[in-house]
Amino acid sequence: MAPATLASRTMLSRPRLFSTTTARCRQAKLPAALEERVSNALAAMRAGGTFKAERVITTPQSASIAVQGAAGAVVNFCANNYLGLADNAQVVARAGEYLRAWGNGLSSVRFICGTQTIHKQLEDQISAFYGGGSGERDTILYASCFDANAGVFESLLTERDAVISDALNHASIIDGVRLSKARRFRYASGSAQDLDAQLRAAHEAGCQTKLVVTDGVFSMDGAIAPLREICDVVEQHGAVLLVDDAHATGFLGPTGRGSGEYWGVMDRVHLVNSTLGKALGGASGGYTTGSPLLVSMLRNTSRPYLFSNTLAPSVVGAAAAALDLVAAAATREPLLARLWANAARFRSRMEAAGFALAGKDHAIIPVMLGDARVAARMAERMLAHGIYVIGFSYPVVPKDKARIRVQLSAAHTPAQVDAAVDAFVAVGRELGVVS
Repeated sequence: MAPATLASRTMLSRPRLFSTTTARCRQAKLPAALEERVSNALAAMRAGGTFKAERVITTPQSASIAVQGAAGAVVNFCANNYLGLADNAQVVARAGEYLRAWGNGLSSVRFICGTQTIHKQLEDQISAFYGGGSGERDTILYASCFDANAGVFESLLTERDAVISDALNHASIIDGVRLSKARRFRYASGSAQDLDAQLRAAHEAGCQTKLVVTDGVFSMDGAIAPLREICDVVEQHGAVLLVDDAHATGFLGPTGRGSGEYWGVMDRVHLVNSTLGKALGGASGGYTTGSPLLVSMLRNTSRPYLFSNTLAPSVVGAAAAALDLVAAAATREPLLARLWANAARFRSRMEAAGFALAGKDHAIIPVMLGDARVAARMAERMLAHGIYVIGFSYPVVPKDKARIRVQLSAAHTPAQVDAAVDAFVAVGRELGVVS
């Protein structure tokens, strides 16, 4: 038999990746028990009004948007776009500049080959934003604030330590705490008295380091954590304080530095976790800022940091531009003035109409409805009136505490705020929520 030619040997050794004909690839069949259980659970969600269907936006994020299936433009009152920077021309332009100059992405994690000068510059910019001088503060970037919360507890705490967590903390904090080996204690939301009791219990249990963690703003309630009282208790017990400021960074406090600035306790908070994906441009990315010693530990042991791709250059550029806008009084002050005027206008008119509202002194204003089906129905009817809102129900909020969470933005006009209130009144009367 003649020896195989080079071409034939190459063909024989090459794996056959694709068929010469197009074949239908069938989905693997699920086990019957799993299929039945999940189908029943989804059916129960639909019946109870808690099933979450995604609406599709066909325009850039802004105060006014187009939604697939809706007639005409609608006004968006449920984005975390507090300062209206998601489509800001300077933010978008800087994202494009960084994309062209630095490429689409790094294809790597930070400690291998995923760190560019722009990442270090943004970390320094965030540290400076919080008032940190040279060596006083450091910042570490993550793919999201969820990742920042997932990485901090496991890295900094051992089985000899304790986490004392607010009862209403965000799901990412709850999940992050579960990943650590530390003892877990929970205190009644916003209660400095119960926090003191839980810290005493942690001490009596022999815990060494005691880390207290709280949302700066509770996103489903629009409530600002009482950080001044919390700091007093934390210091009495020699504990560490971590604040998740995702719904405060960029717009809460006189210069937008968040809940610590709002209460005048920025220098008493050890660590702040926050996001670049809300007020600061609305894209993605998160960070931890604070003690350089602790941040150094996170760089070396935090799993979401060590095993996730670094932030895309376009996201870095957009966040840097947003921080520049917030840091400059000439651009920040008009934005904050419009945001808080819109929030006050909405709350005042809604209370006068008889709606039950939660929260205080924040751009998140939950309209409390109780019944999940009523919340879902009201959100549907509001869309028909040109107002985009979403009903929140269990498990996002406690059972029988369904609501529509309204989020005001500096991008909204007074006329748009009034249109939202008018729609709430019309639909509320239709559904028997208000008279």
